[in-house]
Order: sequence, then C-alpha cells, then structure tokens
Amino acid sequence: MDTRRHGSRLTFDEVPERVRTAIEDILGSAVVAARSQPLGFSPGLAARLVLADGRRAFAKAVGLERNVDSPGAHRREIGVLSALPPGLPVPALLGSYDDGDWVAIVTEDVDGMAPVEPWRPVELRRVVDAMAVLAADLTPSPIDAPPIADLDTEMFCGWRTLAADPASAAALGPWVVERLDELAAIESTSVGAAEGGSLVHCDLRADNVLLTPDRVVFVDWPHARIGAPWLDLLFLLPSAAATGTDPQPVWAGFPPAREADPDAVTAVLVGLTGFFLYGSLQPPPRNLQRLRAFQRAQGEAALRWLRARLG
Repeated sequence: MDTRRHGSRLTFDEVPERVRTAIEDILGSAVVAARSQPLGFSPGLAARLVLADGRRAFAKAVGLERNVDSPGAHRREIGVLSALPPGLPVPALLGSYDDGDWVAIVTEDVDGMAPVEPWRPVELRRVVDAMAVLAADLTPSPIDAPPIADLDTEMFCGWRTLAADPASAAALGPWVVERLDELAAIESTSVGAAEGGSLVHCDLRADNVLLTPDRVVFVDWPHARIGAPWLDLLFLLPSAAATGTDPQPVWAGFPPAREADPDAVTAVLVGLTGFFLYGSLQPPPRNLQRLRAFQRAQGEAALRWLRARLG
C-alpha cells in the first residue's frame, strides 16, 4: 500500500478568502499558482505557491470544520518552528495566521522530493545518517517542548485499553490475545523508557522528509517532544517496514540506537505497536478516512519486529 496519501486536501481556492489574503500579506505578493501536495495527513491546504514576483513558498492551513484537532496541531508547529535556532535542516518559518478557527503556516519552499516508497536503500541511508546528525544537534534540546511523558495519556495506552476489554483485541490475532496482559504490563513502562533530553520530531515518515541534491530536510513538527535521541528512528521504521524494509539492520546501524538500553527500546516499541493497532480499530477521524488502514499497516509491521525482539 502507499502509506503516505491519506489527507483530504483543499486547493488554495477552497480556503476562505480571509486566509488566502493573510497568506499573501505574509508573503508580500499575490499567489499566481498553487500546487497541492498529496502526501501526509493534513485535511486542509498543503501547497507549494508561486508568487507574482517570482518567489516561491509553502503554505498549509486548516479550520475547525475540516477536523477539530488539526488547527491545534498547526498552532503547536508554529511554536516549534518559531523557537528553533537557525541552521537546522528544517523549513524556515515566514509567518503565520490564526483567527481562532483557521490557522495557516507559511514557510520557505524546500525544492525537494519525498523519498520513494518502498524505500530505496541509498535514500534510506541518507535519511538515517541525517537523523543521527539531527539527534546530535538537538541534544540537549535547544527549545522548551512537552515531555515525552505526555504520550502516556495521549498515545502509549493502547494495550492497557484493550486489556480492559480483551474481546476487542480478537481482531488482532491469537498471539496478541494470548500475550495481552504481558504487553499491557510492558507498555506501562514505555514512557519512562523513552525519556531523555533530546528534542524529538515524534512523527518522522517518508512524507515528512524532503530530499534535495545536497540536503535532507525534516518537515511537519507539531508533535515535537523532549525524549531519547533514538526515538525518531524507532517511530519511523514501522512505516518503512510496512513497505518491505527489514527494520533491525537499519536500527543496528544507527549510532543513538547502539547506545540505547535494549529493554528500553523494546518497551517503547511495545507502546508504539499498541498505539497503532488500537488506533486501527477506532472509527476514522473527520476527513482522514484512510488513517486507520495506515495505522493497521504500521501496527502489523511493528508487531512483526516486536515479536522478533520478544522471542
């Protein structure tokens, strides 16, 4: 499956006029062309813009009627981008708009392409090498951000929720049902295992990476947390495994992974797998109809890796 095309995008002309005007005011020029970007999960605008003066930019925008959670995600990303120091492989923030309903983010347009899926080994190596450099640059975190402990209530509680109603886990197969209590117990330690002092993107996949001839750029930062420097690769690998990549050799070659406690890594992988598989059983959010299928593909890939680690 194509793990990246899951958003229900708006065109630039479909965005309310007040938001379009605000974007043009930020840029100081009229938008004469807008090319919607199909990858990712935002249910709003995500487009590369061409301006009347010849410059280019990137904008995304969303309102509450599209999805009640998405404007908040844009606000969090604005906070992260405005605080990050210069020189990182992150798009520069040019401006933002927020009227309490619609939120827009305007950044530089990175002239690059997302990695091909299934991952090409040479592209995956470029990205993993760049992630190691990024982890070093973001340790200790250069900005204030929520702690990874937030994930205990927001994300890493899937197995414990399923364990409270074991019948709901039947669709995930007999191995899960048989080990549900064990998985729930390990999951309860996963957030502590993920703690650290690094700024972590927390949502890296192929659709949140852009490759240029000489750079790897990491985009979409609303979920940034303070945690262990190896988390981003652990979070990325299930999506790569869902399209055929063997995660363990990639993991073994990652410098922050070599310094990680193996039991801590397994605990976080348990929490991540539970997040994906529990989420896949829920109704889809508004304008994100394919999200649950994507979570199931990632969850099943993560579960295969987890079973190998648990033995």
